This record gives sequence, C-alpha cells and structure tokens, in this order.
Amino acid sequence: MTWWKKSVVYQIYPRSFADSDGDGMGDLRGIIDHLDHLAELGVDVLWLSPVYPSPQDDNGYDISDYQDIEPLFGDLATFDELLAGAHARNMKIIMDLVVNHSSDEHEWFLESRSGTDSPKRDWYWWRPARPGMEPGTPGAEPTNWGSVFGGPAWEYDEKTGEYYLHLFSKKQPDLNWENPEVRQAVYAMMRWWLDRGVDGFRMDVINMISKDVSLPDGRLNAGSAYADGSEAFIGGPRLHEFLQEMHREVFEGREGLLTVGEMPGVTVEEAILHTDPDRREVDMVFQFDHVWVDRGPDPWLLVPLQLTQLKAILGRWQAGLAGAGWNSLYWNNHDQPRVVSRYGDDSPAHRVASAKMLGTVLHLHRGTPYIYQGEELGMTNYPFADIDEFRDIEALGQYKQALELEGRTPEEVLKVLRARGRDNARTPMQWDDSPNAGFSTGTPWLPANPNHVEINAKAQRADPDSVFHWYRRLIELRRTEPAVAEGDFTMLLPNDERLYAFTRRLGGTELLVIGNFSGVEAHAGIDGWDGAELVLDNLDSPPEGLNLAPWQAVVYRRTV
Repeated sequence: MTWWKKSVVYQIYPRSFADSDGDGMGDLRGIIDHLDHLAELGVDVLWLSPVYPSPQDDNGYDISDYQDIEPLFGDLATFDELLAGAHARNMKIIMDLVVNHSSDEHEWFLESRSGTDSPKRDWYWWRPARPGMEPGTPGAEPTNWGSVFGGPAWEYDEKTGEYYLHLFSKKQPDLNWENPEVRQAVYAMMRWWLDRGVDGFRMDVINMISKDVSLPDGRLNAGSAYADGSEAFIGGPRLHEFLQEMHREVFEGREGLLTVGEMPGVTVEEAILHTDPDRREVDMVFQFDHVWVDRGPDPWLLVPLQLTQLKAILGRWQAGLAGAGWNSLYWNNHDQPRVVSRYGDDSPAHRVASAKMLGTVLHLHRGTPYIYQGEELGMTNYPFADIDEFRDIEALGQYKQALELEGRTPEEVLKVLRARGRDNARTPMQWDDSPNAGFSTGTPWLPANPNHVEINAKAQRADPDSVFHWYRRLIELRRTEPAVAEGDFTMLLPNDERLYAFTRRLGGTELLVIGNFSGVEAHAGIDGWDGAELVLDNLDSPPEGLNLAPWQAVVYRRTV
C-alpha cells in the first residue's frame, strides 16, 4: 500500500507556531525546538505554510523569491537543520507550493511591469481597459470579476496603462501558465527544493492555474459588488495537461514523495481524474465542500450546521473515490476557523469531548488525515472584540467592501468574521500557561487566546485523558488496524441529525464508528454489534444499547 495512505499530515503555520528569538513572529528554529512534540504525537509528514521571502501581504502566500527563506523565519542553513531533524525522527516535510500567483515584488513581475515590450510581459495576465472606458476609472476593468479578498480582481498600472489580474490580493498577480517559459521556471524551482531533500508539495489553489484565455465576464450575484468569475479559472481547459507535464518534468523517477493539490470547487468526478495513479497528476486533492456546508447564499449570514448535509457531502466523496483516487481529510487549516468552535461545542463542559469526537469521526474515514497546529489540543476560536483586532487581509478587505459597497452594518459583518474568520486559526500555538502561551518572550504578531491558561500542550502532554493523547491513539489505530486505511466505507443513519455513523470493512474485520454531534443523548438504531470489541470511547463510559451521551464517540470492532 502506498505509504501516504497510512500516514497523518501535520500542518505548521510558521509565523504562529513557535518564536525562538522573541520578535513576536514564529520561525524555523521554533519548529526545530518542538520537533519532539510532533514526534510524540506520531505524525508522519509536516506541511509547512510558506517560508519563502515575501512582503507578507498575505502572510507569505505572496512570494518574492521561490528559492530562499524569509529572514523573519531564518535562513537556508536553518531550514536544512529542520529538514534533517524531521528526517531523523522519521517525519517528512512538504513545502507549500504557491504558483498560481507570485508577489508583485518578485523579480519576474518587476520585469513584466517594466514595459509592454518586456520579454516577461506575458508571464502575467495583462489586459487593456474595457473598450470605450477610460483606463483607471471604476468599471473600466477588463472583466467584472471580484477578488477573493474584496474589490476588483484587476489592478491598474499607470506606467503601462494596462491592468493585471490578481484573483487574490493586488500584491499577488496571477502567473500566466499559458506561457511555457513560466512553467519551466516553476518546474526548475520545484526540482531545486526536491534536490535539497524536501519530500513533496502541497499545491496552493493549483486548479486555478489554467484559465479560459478569453477571460469572460462572470455571474453577478444579487447584493454583490463584483462578479464570480470562477467558471473561467476553476479547473480550466489545460489543467490536466499542466499537472501531467509537471509530473513528467519534476516527479518522474523520484520515490517516496507526496503531492497534494488544493482545489477549491473541485468536483468528485474531477478529483477522480486528478488522483488516478495511472494519470500521474497528484496523489490527493484538498477539497472544500465539507467546510462550506455552513455557508448560505448570503455570505454575511451564519448558517447552523445541518449534520445530514455534512454526511451527504463526505459520504459522496467517500463513495466517489472508493474505486480510484484519494482524498485529504481535514477539519482545520490556516484558512478555516477552529472546528471545535464551528462544528463542536467549545464550552468548558463539552470542549474536550467534542474535540475528541470530531477527531475520531474524521480520522476513521478513508483518506489521509490532516492535523492543523493546535487541533491536537482542542484549541478554540479567539474572542475578537472589533475589527481592529483582525490582521487577515481577507477579513479586512471583505469588511471594507461589505460596509462601503454592499451596505452592511459593522456588527452584521463582525458576527460572521468572529465565527468564520481565518485569524481564528492563526493565533499563537498554546504551548503552556505562561504569558503569550509560551509562544514568544516578545509581543506576538497576533495575541494568544486567553484560554491558553487552561488549554496548552504542557498540561495536555501530562494528562493521559487529554485531547493530545486521544489524537495519539487515533494515529496509532491507523497504523495498527489495516481497516482504517484500506477498508471499504459504508455510511449509516444518513437522515439522523445528531449521530454520524459508518462502518469500515477489510477482509474479515469490520469497524463501527459513531459520533454524537449534539449536546443531548442520542440512540443509534444499529443492530448486530452486541458483544463487539470496544476499541475507542472518548468518555470512557461505554454506551448501553448504543445510547450515546452528548459529544460521545465510539469505535467498535468485530470479525465478520
């Protein structure tokens, strides 16, 4: 069996993980200092969010040099030390590959911007103003697309009199993958990192690299200032071609690597193609359907979780990729709020149980589980008071657009940002109960959550009943019970709004997994499991007659 199917990936957001020098910013040395924490947890792969040189407009996802280390984080020598330290503990490291766009301070873009006759002009997407419109005026943008971070997806350049495309920040111009020189430059950079010893890549919004070259106007939704142009850049016409070329140019002949394609909006059908080993594109996809289930048509209204919808989505992915292909399993990452505050119950009474339940349900699915830093502690959302406490470019841009162009009220927008904002995932890792959660001796770039006094790694490593040690047990079960990684998946109780239940079966072994997603007792009407072995119980209180207590999770095993 392919090694990564039995592995667990841990995502590190370097600026928030551990600060070794007191400047308030996490760094590579801080990661090195905590490798033993990760080794004790039992993870196999470390995914580093970008550590390359960057103006930090989008916290490093705006890269100005793909072949060096951001000085805030360290240098290449320190990176090599981190790589060696991880490898010595039998952990691999994959880099965040951000090649849909670069920074506007990258030398490629500086050259492209220097004039319309620049040899690198078509390394990016440059277009004139709309016919009949005055360049630089509102509405003269080449298309009506909106940026993910608010405002138009086009920025006017006075020097050359044209606009460049940026699906994200205006400091993140999109690279033009239609140009073979761009692709070869990217492949050369990837080979450089692999030759250095890294073990693969998580590819940021990789399904946006191919675009409909006609760049048509998008659909304008009611109440929105700009249109959704995603039909022209999600899963574009040459995406499969580009990924297959990347595989030939970069990965062919190299063993033991992992390639993960982050693909917003990808369908199950497309994911099967992307992850079919015979097609040689990527090993697994990172899709978003299950973390968009609590979003309604109005982005500024909070929609409560409907468990049947969540089960339908995850069940569809399990069934769709059963015969071929592979999926990433995750609740949290740097772009999502804390799952215990989102789909669980972060109150003191239920935080630990719901954190364990959520981890159990996720890790027992078919696919490769991902743990985002602090998830193994049950870290929660931050109690943001007002917009001045946010640092995320997406939150700030969307807040500005919602108030100035869409007529929203501050409280209406803040209510959603508090619950869904990305900064919830970016507060410092909670190492101990000391000031700043043991993250830094200086002033952190983002304050530590006040609950770090109760929720921290030091306390949990000393407590055998903690969330940390529960995650260790989940990881160990994946290693020791083949049905977890290799077994068939069958969804049970699809219409139950409280219980999430399914079986995993391999050969003569069958597992039953049940999680109570509610604060009340719930009965699982599932027959045939009397006398089965109880493998895991997050409350250490075996349910009688499959009557699960609030936020309880159980795993049973039987021979069939």
